[in-house]
Amino acid sequence: MRLRLVLSLLILCIGLRAQAQIPVADSAVVARPVPQRPFRAVALRIAVPSVLVGVGVLAHSPRYNQTLYEVKREMQEETQEVFGDFNSHGIDDYTRHAPLAVAYGLMATGHRGERTALGFTLIYLAAHELDQAVVSNLKRITAEARPNNATDLTSFPSSHTSQAFLTATLLHEQYGRQYPWLSVSGYAVAAATGTMRVLSNKHWATDVLAGAGIGFLSAETVWHLYPTLTRLLPKGVAQKLLLVPTYVPGGGAGFALAYQP
Repeated sequence: MRLRLVLSLLILCIGLRAQAQIPVADSAVVARPVPQRPFRAVALRIAVPSVLVGVGVLAHSPRYNQTLYEVKREMQEETQEVFGDFNSHGIDDYTRHAPLAVAYGLMATGHRGERTALGFTLIYLAAHELDQAVVSNLKRITAEARPNNATDLTSFPSSHTSQAFLTATLLHEQYGRQYPWLSVSGYAVAAATGTMRVLSNKHWATDVLAGAGIGFLSAETVWHLYPTLTRLLPKGVAQKLLLVPTYVPGGGAGFALAYQP
């Protein structure tokens, strides 16, 4: 079935990611310069998610690619024939944030990651804004109808999937080198989130593939630009930024970024 092809593409993306970025463990505890990654590994990290986004765009309309457009619709029909009664019960609303929750849980319990808690939070906020800007504009431009509701023109790409892969990628960057199994778990949860969106007939498979690519690239872009951006700040400013837990009655808990003169 073509559904297996989509799942295989997601697994391939995860596999290439793990192969490209999980280095051999080093027993040294002190900080050390990060070695230059081979050009081929960097190219794969960019090429694979870019191809996923490209496939999604081409499958949007028969004017772009008739074959991919027909395959997309046939896959959805086949999926619904087998999983027509599937109901995620809103689980996918939570799994997209699960890798992020794990990362903060580890930081809260004293597990040191690649970035400080403040640095990780700033990266997440910037990556989230980048991801949502790309996703929301693509939704507006493409106006793709959802498979379960022809009047809802916000199908492409899948925001749930992009957020899931964004948080899974940040979890990998923060802790994947220390705990490789966390990377596998994070990407497995992200893939499951995208799969649930298709099985529940809320998204086309190509929406999910594109969302995975966008979330991954958003996280990687900000993660690797962060050291450069912090060097652009005035001297001493970064040390005066504080991450403060907040609570709003009736509104839940969160974090606020404060500046201490």
